[in-house]
Amino acid sequence: MFERNLKYLNDNRILYRRDPINDVPTKQYNWGWYYENGTFECYALFRSKAKITTYKSLKWHLIVLWYLNQEMTHFQFNTLAKIVANKINGYITFNCPTNIIDKMIEEISLIDFDSDAPKNKMRKIIFRDNSGLNTKQKQQIIGKLIGRQKKAQPEDIYEAMLTINDNKDKITIKKIATILNVSTRTIYRNITNGLVREKKLLNEEIQHS
Repeated sequence: MFERNLKYLNDNRILYRRDPINDVPTKQYNWGWYYENGTFECYALFRSKAKITTYKSLKWHLIVLWYLNQEMTHFQFNTLAKIVANKINGYITFNCPTNIIDKMIEEISLIDFDSDAPKNKMRKIIFRDNSGLNTKQKQQIIGKLIGRQKKAQPEDIYEAMLTINDNKDKITIKKIATILNVSTRTIYRNITNGLVREKKLLNEEIQHS
């Protein structure tokens, strides 16, 4: 397993995380923001140890990088894309042939972001990077703000999964239910196939880290 190498991105000031810029939070706190109706504007690439495992996911990550760094030249984006698509740099789990990544780069470079931003998961709670909170405190906040609704939407389940993973713990249905203060039956009823796959990937990375 290769460790993810973020040096090129950081040295070249490549944005790979961005908080919402248009959506207004329902409430702002010292630790971050709460969006009662959710926001799709929070992009947080490479925040967990989970790696890219499919061509579809690789393409989405590259689209977001292009979207967040639209001032890049095509040459700069080409270089960035090939760094991310090189297994040895720790971003992906598979070997990506040159012809496939070249085709991706060509297709992505033609995207017009004036009409649509890249698809993204909805978030309701966003913690500042320097919030000073530990995982238990974050879980308590999620339980207080989201769990009081006595229901668990997919985006709520996703928030809980992220905090469990941040603590390098195995994600289980019981842990998610505990954080959201709902029954495990509620979680089973509302968790999507996409979240089940992501739960599996996050847990696999914890095992291999």
